[in-house]
Amino acid sequence: MSEKVEVVKIKKMTPEDVDGIMQIEAAAYGEHHWSKASFINEISNELAFYYALYNQDEVLAGYAGCWHILDEAHITTIAIHPGYRRRKYGQALLSQIIKDCYADKIKYITLEVRVSNEPAINLYSKYGFSSFGTRKGYYQDNNEDALIMWTKNIFFDEFKQPYDKLISILGEQIKINE
Repeated sequence: MSEKVEVVKIKKMTPEDVDGIMQIEAAAYGEHHWSKASFINEISNELAFYYALYNQDEVLAGYAGCWHILDEAHITTIAIHPGYRRRKYGQALLSQIIKDCYADKIKYITLEVRVSNEPAINLYSKYGFSSFGTRKGYYQDNNEDALIMWTKNIFFDEFKQPYDKLISILGEQIKINE
């Protein structure tokens, strides 16, 4: 018996999404989170690509952001509301970011992640990111270190073949509408 495929919509983040984004920020990060002004500034930044993910019930369940600078991308944030985790939404948003990188001929993708955030580290590792060091005391709320993660060149088979396989499996579990 096959599982039902969930349908989600990933769209460019707009100012109308930001109030909902702020609710996810508070639920995901508590009192130490980005400000509303930060998101408004980011979505008007021409180097930034920000997305909102709505589930099949049209509930805003997650978001992600990334900057494209020359041939590198920097993932600034991916967050899923705690009530909607473990549904492949983070993978769907990460796949959107990587898809954009392919479209813009971006070769490398980087990010920082809390050393204690094992679910995120596992997700990024699954998608071909490797650790290349730490930033000591990077997070201001508790002085926690950040793991610096990078992909290899996403156009090389070493990255692309496993990525294509993961996207094929993801497509059997979740349908992404844009």
